[in-house]
Parts: sequence; structure tokens; C-alpha cells
Amino acid sequence: MKIEQFAEGISLKRSVDAGTADQRKAVQDIIYDVRNRGNAALHSYTERFDGVTLEELRVSEQEMEEATASLPTEQLTIIQEAANNIQLFHEKQIRNSWFTTDETGTMLGQKITPLDAVGIYVPGGTAAYPSSVLMNSMPAKAAGVERIVMVSPPGKDGKLEPVVLAAAKIAGITEIYKVGGAQAIAALAYGTETIKKVDKIVGPGNIYVALAKREVFGDVAIDMIAGPSEIAVLADESAIATEVAADLLSQAEHDARACSVLVTTSMILAEEVASEVAKQVALLPRRDIAAASIKDYGRIVVCGNMAEAVEAINELAPEHLEIVTNDALEVMAKIRHAGAIFIGRFSSEPVGDYFAGPNHVLPTNGTARFSSPLNVDDFQKKSSIIMYSETAFRQNAEKITGFARMEGLEAHARAIESRGVDESSK
Repeated sequence: MKIEQFAEGISLKRSVDAGTADQRKAVQDIIYDVRNRGNAALHSYTERFDGVTLEELRVSEQEMEEATASLPTEQLTIIQEAANNIQLFHEKQIRNSWFTTDETGTMLGQKITPLDAVGIYVPGGTAAYPSSVLMNSMPAKAAGVERIVMVSPPGKDGKLEPVVLAAAKIAGITEIYKVGGAQAIAALAYGTETIKKVDKIVGPGNIYVALAKREVFGDVAIDMIAGPSEIAVLADESAIATEVAADLLSQAEHDARACSVLVTTSMILAEEVASEVAKQVALLPRRDIAAASIKDYGRIVVCGNMAEAVEAINELAPEHLEIVTNDALEVMAKIRHAGAIFIGRFSSEPVGDYFAGPNHVLPTNGTARFSSPLNVDDFQKKSSIIMYSETAFRQNAEKITGFARMEGLEAHARAIESRGVDESSK
């Protein structure tokens, strides 16, 4: 890894992958086709892209039961315990409606309502991500969403991975469809004969899924357009080089465009970590991907003091931040921009990916400056409540009509005056 001295303006930002013109056109054509042909289009694209002919798109209860029964008890226990942790964490985020009344009798408030239906996309085909099932569905469940629809591309056998179905069963998801890609996003956004439309779509996917989410945004809500994974480790001389290197590589193996950064006040640690990364990357099963990531997007930044190091992190606004310093809690208090913060030697990033409870769907590419992890708020909406008393109306009517006329909106003013503005209010 390249070692460099701290300089102002450090950035993790990479060019946003907006897809090629051909990819965007392909996604638009798929969405148009699904909107017009419904299930027939879904079956056609499943045959074309996934290489399988399906009689039924929906996963049956029998498939769910068989998948769950096929897994070792140990795996089911791990998934269940992770689900419990995620549920407990997100239940603490639940907001309640509130109302307040003043001395005139006017009542104001905010009504919290869960979304009616949410679609979650789970990548599949050649891989299995039960963690994606849990992280995207559990906050929706905590928010009170009644209908959660899961879509995922089938394997060559026409089935979804057993661990994915087991995670869905544990999460309480009963409506699952074997469809992936842009066509799945289109089905969730606009509906087909089998799949009813949803209000919001969440979950990661390939470039076609990302482009499809961007295309349907506005007709439905989406969570975010996530970029490649990122990790920054903020460390001093107390950190252990072998552990820091391993954590940096835990993200590098995701994607050749993943970004792994060490920010440290210790040149000795910097040199040791650079050496360790070179040793460890060669031993990884996904070493080609990790090596490409480290070569193009890996870096070590050496700072003159902790204040500089904190400044560097706040400029980076990383998706994942590990703080491995002697005074980690004090340092954490100075961090303003990070998706998730892992404090101390034993808070390795994969702890948060799978098991601790906080959501692993996080803002990337510097968007942690203004965005938050996926949470219960993402699955609820807020309605303002106004029940104005006659007393307050009479007291403020002239001010309201005056404001309306400042904006040149005479009908607004007359709507107030139609109720008879009391002379005592003047």
C-alpha cells in the first residue's frame, strides 16, 4: 500500500458509476417491457439472464420448509441470534406519534405511519447473502410495515439459496419471488399479474439493479444508490498491524473498486501494515479482487498528530470507520462524518456486517457527510397534524392573510376571510 503524508482535501470519492449508455438503454427497455407484458416479461428475462425456466415465480411454503430443514442447526441458530440482535437494535429507533395542545385549544402534532409495502432486493444467482435479508427486512418489521416482498435471482436449479430462504423465514418474510435484475425492480415498482407494486425498494445489486432503482425513483422511494464498499481505520501506535491489515482486506475482497484506508499517527505502524497487507492478500481466496482494490484504492495516510488524523477522517466521511487508539471514545466524540463507527480492537468491521445489530446498509462515496445508515425512519412516514382552535384563528387571521398577500396569493387570503375575520383580531 502506498504511504503518504497527510494533506488537506483528502478524499475517498471515486467517479460515480452511472453505467454506459448501452446499460442505461437496456434497463429502460426492460422496465418498459415489464410494465407492458408483466409476468411474461419476467419469465422471458429469467430464462435469458438466469438460464432457467420457471413454472412459478413465487417461492412456495414447501420450498421454504425444505430449505430451512436442509441447513445444519448451528447455521440456523447463528442466523436466529443475528436476527434477534438486529431486531433489538432497530426497535430502539422506533418513533411515536406526538401531539401538543396550547392554551387556546389548538392541537399540533406529528402522526407516524409505517409504509404499506416494501420490496427488498437480495443479490443471488452465484452467491448467498442472508445478512442482506436480515438487514433490509428487520428495520421494516420494527417500523410496522405489514407487507415485505423479497426478490432474488434464482440459481441454475431454479431455486434460491437455502440460507437466504432460512433468513427470510426467520425474519418473517412470506412473500418471495424468484426474479432478479432490472426486471425485478420494475415488477416491484409497477406491479405485474403476480407481484403487487410496493412503496419503497431497498437492497443492493449489480449495476443493472442500481440503474433500475435510479430509473423508478419518484414512482417509488428507494434507499440509496450505493457505491463500492469502504473502510477507514484510524489508529495510533497501540494498534496491532496484523489485525489492522486483516480489517482493511475484509473490505478489499468485496470489489476491485472497494476502498481501504489507514489513517495513523505512527509511521512505524504504517510501514508494518503495508508489509502485512502484502503478505495477507496473497493468501486470500479472492486475492485477485483484493489485490486490485488495494493497488488502485488502498492508501495509508500518516498524520503529525491526532487532530490531523481526525480532520482526515472527517474529510473522508467513510462508510465504515474503525478507531483503534488509546483514547478511542474521546476520539469518537470528535468524528462528525462516518456511516458506522467501530470502537476498539475487538470491534472488527465484520462484527457489524453480520451480528452486532446496527444496520450494515451504509452511505458510501463520501455521502456519510449527509446520509445515515438504513434505519426504522426509512420505513415510516410522518404526517403533520393541525387542529386550529377558533380562538387562535381569530387572533392570527389577519397575519395569515397578510402573509398570503405578500406572496401574491389572493385566493389563500380569501380562504381565511371566508370564515369571517373578527374585528377584535385587528
